[in-house]
Amino acid sequence: MSKVLAVILAGGQGERLSLLSEKRAKPAVPFAGKYRIIDFALSNCVNSGISDVAVLTQYRPHSLHDHIGIGKPWDLDRQKGGIHLLQPYIGRQESDWYQGTADAVYQNISFLMESRCDYVLILAGDHIYRMNYEPMIDFHLQNAADATLGAAIIPLEEGHRFGILETDARGRVASFEEKPASPRGTLGSMGIYVFSRETLIRVLMENAHAAENGVPTHHDFGRDIIPSMVAHGEGVYAYPFGGYWQDVGTIQSYWEAHMELLGDQPAFDLYDPSWVIHTRSEERPPAHVRSAAQITSSLISHGCIIKGVVERSVLSPGVVVEEGAIVRNSIILFDTIIGAGSVIDRAILDKEIVMGKNCQIGYSDDMTPNKLEPTRLDTGITLIGKRAHLPDNLKVGRNCKIGSDLRPEDFPSDTVPSGETVENKDFAHGWERDLAQGISLAP
Repeated sequence: MSKVLAVILAGGQGERLSLLSEKRAKPAVPFAGKYRIIDFALSNCVNSGISDVAVLTQYRPHSLHDHIGIGKPWDLDRQKGGIHLLQPYIGRQESDWYQGTADAVYQNISFLMESRCDYVLILAGDHIYRMNYEPMIDFHLQNAADATLGAAIIPLEEGHRFGILETDARGRVASFEEKPASPRGTLGSMGIYVFSRETLIRVLMENAHAAENGVPTHHDFGRDIIPSMVAHGEGVYAYPFGGYWQDVGTIQSYWEAHMELLGDQPAFDLYDPSWVIHTRSEERPPAHVRSAAQITSSLISHGCIIKGVVERSVLSPGVVVEEGAIVRNSIILFDTIIGAGSVIDRAILDKEIVMGKNCQIGYSDDMTPNKLEPTRLDTGITLIGKRAHLPDNLKVGRNCKIGSDLRPEDFPSDTVPSGETVENKDFAHGWERDLAQGISLAP
């Protein structure tokens, strides 16, 4: 295969993930117990024989940088090639934060120019999938394409979240519309692009120069670069992908992707030895399932202690489920403690939460959407933020949002009705209190 540089776009805030991306970049959000979302793109690269990888970060990058480090878990700690972590910088005219996906790459155009790669593979850092990129690059070469984009069939009702394209019989893109209000088809862009290095540099500079001349632009591949290339008759081709691929950019899709891992024949197989998903793991003892515990159709990570009941759920490392507690249809992130007798149903709990005894999370059949985030929390899933400390006997309904760093005294009553939100109004005070108590502030 020709020399390829992979560029992973990992700077997005991911607002639709609500509390999960409040203190971390979207690609750093934990997934499937032990992984982070970006692990899938990184693992796809190394499993495809691509060892030169640049990760473009921006929003709250600390946890992402800490997770990737020098790239050792992916065998990317190399003197030549390897991992490159690139952030926005001041120094090129009045450049500041990345203005879009294309601008993120453009602000690092000197890195591209210095690279000895022949082709550049642009990837999103927030998708769950397994893909060998070599056939896609071969497809690009066979068609002498100016640009090739990965394309997958998506549900029509989800089309407004993606770039929708139409192709001719040879796969050449005839039309492309980013996030249309009324999608005309179900062939969607995966946010994966292949360019020759020279072509990529050219189209990025053309877009930047157009903006300098007053032409409106979002500085985005899907909104500007690809549609412009199609409109000008350049050779843009779609590479069909038929495997599992999930954009986990919403609370519902994030939850669904986890639930799809739990069947006897899961849609995405984490256990395929031919395509290992690499990650940075902490050294923890094995999970301990106590004599009274009951576990069905669940993923239990190392370091967990299970004394109660876990049904159809995903538990990250260090989770403790005390006696008499029930965790059902839920995702529990690192080092969270579920108090004795508590019942959790259809909820996502972030890291280091301490839940009191006899709490009920998701207790009601009332499906009122969240009043503050009605389009993000409307399917019955309740969110609880990092390091929240819930009092004993608390009842929380559906589509609720319990903010990060809360303490028992922050709850006005022992019941949070469906659709309601409890937030820490005095964040600065909570931050100082955590420091005084020696509580970890790590993302």
